[in-house]
Amino acid sequence: MSTNAALPRLKVSENRRYLVTEDGAPFFWLGDTAWELFHRSTREEADHYLRNRAERGYTVIQAVGLAEFGGLTKPNAYGRVPLLRSANGAFDPSTPDTGAEPGGYSYWDHVDYVVDKAAELGLYIALLPTWGDKYHIAWGEGPDIFAPDNARTYGRWLGERYRERSNVIWVLGGDRALTQRRHFEIVNAMAEGLAEGDGNRHLRTFHPMGGHSSSHHVHGEPWLDFNMIQSSHGLGEQTNYKLVAADYARTPVKPMLEAEPCYEDHPRGFNPVNGYFDEADVRKAAYYGVLAGGFGITYGHHCVWSLNTEPTSTFIMTWKQAILRPGAAQMRHVRTLAESRPMLERVPDQSLLAANEEGANHAVAARGERHAFLYSPNGLALRAAMGRIAGEEVDASWFDPRTGETTAIGRFPNAGEATFLPPQAGRGSDWVLVLDAV
Repeated sequence: MSTNAALPRLKVSENRRYLVTEDGAPFFWLGDTAWELFHRSTREEADHYLRNRAERGYTVIQAVGLAEFGGLTKPNAYGRVPLLRSANGAFDPSTPDTGAEPGGYSYWDHVDYVVDKAAELGLYIALLPTWGDKYHIAWGEGPDIFAPDNARTYGRWLGERYRERSNVIWVLGGDRALTQRRHFEIVNAMAEGLAEGDGNRHLRTFHPMGGHSSSHHVHGEPWLDFNMIQSSHGLGEQTNYKLVAADYARTPVKPMLEAEPCYEDHPRGFNPVNGYFDEADVRKAAYYGVLAGGFGITYGHHCVWSLNTEPTSTFIMTWKQAILRPGAAQMRHVRTLAESRPMLERVPDQSLLAANEEGANHAVAARGERHAFLYSPNGLALRAAMGRIAGEEVDASWFDPRTGETTAIGRFPNAGEATFLPPQAGRGSDWVLVLDAV
C-alpha cells in the first residue's frame, strides 16, 4: 500500500485557539464538503474535483468512509463495497473488504487513492470513519451496525491503515445526536481505536447534528482536539456567530470552527419552495464563523457533497457545474484576509464596535495587536471604537469579500470613535473594514 508524508502533520497551537503545522506555522482550515467523494467518484472524477479545490485555495476536504447514500449496500464506481458480511449476513465493521477480487481494486484502495491524490495537491482530508446513521439511524438509511467492540476494532484498523498519511484528520460523529449511552460508548471506542491504530498521530474531532456543536456532547472528552459546529441549513438569518462565540468561551479551551454552515444552492429550510442559499449567504456565514473566533471555515455546495449527477428541484445542478459556483470561488478571500496579518494572536472582540445592529445587519469584529477586522454583512456604516489596537494612528481600508481587493480609505486618529461608510450597501454588499496600526 502506498503512503505519503508530503504534508506536515497538524497540531493544536500553544494558545489552544488555532491549528498549526508540526513546525508551528499557522494553518487556516478552508474546507469543502465532499461527503460522498470516496463512494461515488471514479479516479478521474476525484482528480478533477480535487484539482479544482486546490486551485481555489482550499486546504481541507471533508469526506466519509461509510457514506450516507447507501454507503454499505450500493457499490462504488468500481463495483466494490466497504465491508464484508458476517456469517449471518450482517455488515461487519470489524472486517473491511480489502480483497483483491473482483477487479483487484478494493473500496479502500480507492479511498487510499483519493487521500494520496489530495496530499499531492496540498489538501488535507477530514475523514469521517462513518456517517452517523450507521450507529444511530434516526432519519437515515442505516443499517445500525456498530457496537463498542466492533467500533474500536474498525477504528484501530483505520488508524493503522492511515498511520503514515500525514494529511488525515479524524472526524467522529456524522450528523447525529448522541441520545443513548451506547452512542457515547460507540463514539468513544472508535476514537480510542483510531489512536491505538495510528499511534495518536492525527487530530480528532466530532461532526454534530444541525444547530449544534460537538461541544454539546463531547467537549470534555480527552480525545477531542477541537470542536466542530454545524449551524446547518434552516430558515432565517445566519447567526452562527452565536455558536462560535459560545464555544470560544468554553473551558477547557479548545479550538473550534464552523464546519457546516448553509450550503450554496441548498434549499432554505430543506424545502425548495423557500428558494436557495446563494453566495451572499455563504460569505456571511464564513466571515461570521472566522471573525467570531473560528480557526477556519468549511464551505459546502448541496450538489458537491452529494456528487450529484441528476438535477432536481432539491439538487439543482450537477457537481461538475456546482464546483464552479461563485461562492465556492469567493471562499479563498476569507483565507487571504485571515492569513494577511498575524493569525495566532487574533481574538474576537465585539468591543471594537461602538454600536451594532441585530438580525440581518449584525456586525462582527476581531483584532490582533496591530490590526482589526470589522465585518458589515449588508454594507451599513460601521461605528468603530478606536484605541483597541496599538498605535496613535491607524490606516483604514475596505476589503471586498467578493473580489479580495483592498481599497485604502485614509489615516485616522486611533482614539475615540469613528464612523466608516462602505462603498455600497444592500444585500450582497458585505465589506470588511481593516484597521492597521501605523
